[in-house]
Amino acid sequence: MLDPRLFRQNPEAIAGALSIRGYDLDLDTYRDLEKARRDLQTEMESLQHERNIVSREIGRAKRSGEEIEPLVSAVGDLGLRLEVIRTEFNKVHEELQGYLLTIPNIPDDSVPVGETDEDNRELYRWGDVTEFSFEPKDHVDIAGDSLDFEASVRIAGSRFSVLRGPLARLHRGLIQLMLDIHTDEHGYEELYVPYIANRESLTATGQLPKFEDDVFFVSSEVDSFLIPTAEVPVTNMVRDQILDANDLPLKYVCHTPCFRRESGSHGKDTRGLIRLHQFEKVELVQVTHPDRSWVALDEIVNHAETVLKRLELPFRAVSLCGGDLGFASAKTIDLEVWLPGFDRYREVSSCSNFLDFQARRAQARFRPAPQTRPELVHTLNGSGLAIGRVLIAIMENYQDSQGRVHIPDALIPYMHGVQYLEFES
Repeated sequence: MLDPRLFRQNPEAIAGALSIRGYDLDLDTYRDLEKARRDLQTEMESLQHERNIVSREIGRAKRSGEEIEPLVSAVGDLGLRLEVIRTEFNKVHEELQGYLLTIPNIPDDSVPVGETDEDNRELYRWGDVTEFSFEPKDHVDIAGDSLDFEASVRIAGSRFSVLRGPLARLHRGLIQLMLDIHTDEHGYEELYVPYIANRESLTATGQLPKFEDDVFFVSSEVDSFLIPTAEVPVTNMVRDQILDANDLPLKYVCHTPCFRRESGSHGKDTRGLIRLHQFEKVELVQVTHPDRSWVALDEIVNHAETVLKRLELPFRAVSLCGGDLGFASAKTIDLEVWLPGFDRYREVSSCSNFLDFQARRAQARFRPAPQTRPELVHTLNGSGLAIGRVLIAIMENYQDSQGRVHIPDALIPYMHGVQYLEFES
């Protein structure tokens, strides 16, 4: 959430800053709510002041032996009026908070101007696009019966998958490789977290209330949802906490399934493993001192890149334009791996700096020094990486003319020494 003080000081400036996203800020609604809040607060303070004066008069009258019944009655009337105004104030305050929760983060000045992913700015490339002496297949044709969509439809419906045999082992090996790299080499603490989160947790990270239709609702009894990403439970590790400055940065890595409705996707994106309702990710989260968050963003990008380089998969890095930026992000760098079956680069990691946007919603703070006032931390995350899409990249980039998939050297120890996979059609 943006700082309410910024709105009160200069809402027009915020509207201008958000325009790079193509976001049209409803200033009339804000002004109406803020005026109502301000007027009610003034009236409430005036009534409280008046009641305090009368209460003091009651004390003086008692000491002087004067009649106090009219004064007591006046205090009662003021109390009733104050309760009515306080109720109205709380209602308007709640409406204003709800309005502020729907407003996205302000993009950093370095974010490119643009409306769609076509306007994202390419930063650099690593590795050469894979070339073949034969007509390459996509991952669905390569996998054959090891990718069992008939079973997944029977079990859960469309947009799920069942991986069998060697493909399931390759999937598991990728998870283990990524966790080992991030814990052993990059210094992240591994977490295991719930796959269900409450409304407060998804509100803190920005999925709610704006994107409630995109997540799977679990239970009205406890108002809970399946997690759309490990970002939600991991970031909420610091919700309502006051951290010691010496403990920053906190660096967490977590593997979870992710559950998303993906209702807007269509066409070739729905073929195979590219866009499912359930998929796996290894997520990187950092909680940092505000002075260090841009350094931390570079670190997360580098850490995610390490996995792609270790697997020798060609990729590129792009800076997302304003129109393609996620709701809570001030800046995002995407890593996109080359997929021969799609003849294009596809995103496998989005690395984002949220500044204090999530921390304000989560009330995640740190104390700069003993006896000082707590300040908001900065939060960041990035996929390290999306398992299913890396699985696709390995199958499509490491295929040979016989239909086999060769295992990248870094993965061979996780595959019990197997150097290539063969699939039954």
